[in-house]
Amino acid sequence: MSLDVPTALLDRAERGEVGDEDFVACVRDSLPYAWKVVSAVVADFRGGTGEFADHATPPPSETDRGQLLRALASDAIRGGLERHFGVKLAFQNCHRVAAFAPSAVDSAAYRDFVSPRGQLLNQSPELRNC
Repeated sequence: MSLDVPTALLDRAERGEVGDEDFVACVRDSLPYAWKVVSAVVADFRGGTGEFADHATPPPSETDRGQLLRALASDAIRGGLERHFGVKLAFQNCHRVAAFAPSAVDSAAYRDFVSPRGQLLNQSPELRNC
């Protein structure tokens, strides 16, 4: 299960749409490691001067790795995080997360990060089973 959904939120979802604020709060509470990583990379991006910021430290546990994978593999969760933080997230391997300005999806830096070449260059033997 990707998210621990409180009964009240599930009831509201069954009756109709749920707003981003409630959805993102559920993500934050359900996937604390993923939230921490995304929050940190966004803070680094906002505080830096580069075209993007990234987080490439492997998760400390398989549970944490699973949280990051669930957060970034789900269109709904990733989209909610992107809207909440006002960034475009990119993901490589099982733990490299980057934050870009939404307008950067047409930039060379973004295209390089999400390209097959970028993925191949970010490989190493220790990442094969991540």
